[in-house]
Order: sequence, then structure tokens, then C-alpha cells
Amino acid sequence: MARPRQSLTAQLVESMTGRIQAGDYRKGDQLPTEKELIEEFGVSRTVVREAIANLKASGLVATRQGKGAFVLDEGMRSFRISEENLSLVEEVLEALELRVAIESEAAALAARRRSPEELARIEQACAAMDAAIEAGRSTVDLDIAFHRAIAQATGNRHFLGLFNYLGEVLVPRARVPTHQYDATTLQEYLRRISAEHHQIVAAIAAGDSDAARAALRIHLGGSRDRLAQVARATA
Repeated sequence: MARPRQSLTAQLVESMTGRIQAGDYRKGDQLPTEKELIEEFGVSRTVVREAIANLKASGLVATRQGKGAFVLDEGMRSFRISEENLSLVEEVLEALELRVAIESEAAALAARRRSPEELARIEQACAAMDAAIEAGRSTVDLDIAFHRAIAQATGNRHFLGLFNYLGEVLVPRARVPTHQYDATTLQEYLRRISAEHHQIVAAIAAGDSDAARAALRIHLGGSRDRLAQVARATA
């Protein structure tokens, strides 16, 4: 199978990682500002923010409120799935299987432990995605926010920490246009995703951990199956 072209985010992550590894940016150094990166690389603010989020998730940098991003010590770098491997659909499939295992259990815990405020946050994220779909706006960040809200509602910081890595780099449609293989429009595809989100929300609101686990597994399992179709179609 021909290797897909890297996304702009992946290209920027690769470039910044190379500079850090080469010592151009040393431990404690502040990275260039968003404006400087936008001007140097000719990319959007969204691409820059996604790249910084990926660098942060991989343990290369840390962000400080109101100050920017700073290079971390080599020894603090965390587990990281190669961005290069993520360009291959097969690798995304394997990583998505990991999300199914982790997030289905997170949904079950959220159903048992969520506070009223955390439930409201999950419901708000779901509603925000619905509004974006109807307005034709991008939903990738909103999708991530929905799943992150569930991870936060587990009451277990490790679920949130893992999701902050896995969710931001592995939301499948950010990398592969799977709706094209469903013979549907993007909006129809997103409405189906939203309907699955509503099933998850209903189970968490009802405090039904088994139903929440099953709904999340069906949701991400569907994404996995759609990506498998992409793999077969492009093989």
C-alpha cells in the first residue's frame, strides 16, 4: 500500500522534534511563539496548537499558562507511538484497539462515579458537537473534548492522562477520511458519530456502567471497522 502523505501537523511535529533532539532547543528553552511558528512554517494556528499538544503528550515539552511551551528533560519523555507509523492505516487500527480497551472501561467508571458537574460537562460537549455538525464547522476538537470529559469523570487521573495522549493523536477521522468509504457525506457520517455519542451519554446519565461500556465499545468499534474498510480499499 502506498504511504499516505504526512499531515501538516505531523510535519511540524517531526520538524520540532528534530530540532529538540539536535539540541537546537535545549532543556528549559522556550519554543517560538504561535505567531512565530505560523510565520516560519506557513501553517494555521490550529496546526501549531495540535503540534504543540502532540509534543506535550509525548513528553517533549510542557506548557505554562500565559507563558508558552518549554523543552523538558530527556528523562521525562513518556510513551509515544511513532507519528511516522501513524501515517499507516494499519498502525492506526492497532492504536484504536487500545482506545477501545481503555475508553470502554473509562465510560463504565464514569457512569458509576461522575458528579453532576462532570455529567453536565459531558452533555455540553455532546451538544457542542451537534451544533458544529449542523453549522458545518470542524468537530475534531469537540470530539476530543467529549471523550476527554468522560475520562475526567472516571475520577482516575491516569485515565485522563492516557487520553490526553491517545485521544489527540488517534481520533481516526483527523487522519483518514473514512466517510468517503461509507458512501455518505461527511455531515451524515458525523451525525452517526453524534448519535453514538448520545447513546454513551444516556448510559452515563443513567448510571448504567454495563450499558456505558457497551455503547463506548460499539462507538469506537465502529470507527475501527470503518478504518478496516479503508485498509482494504487502499491495499
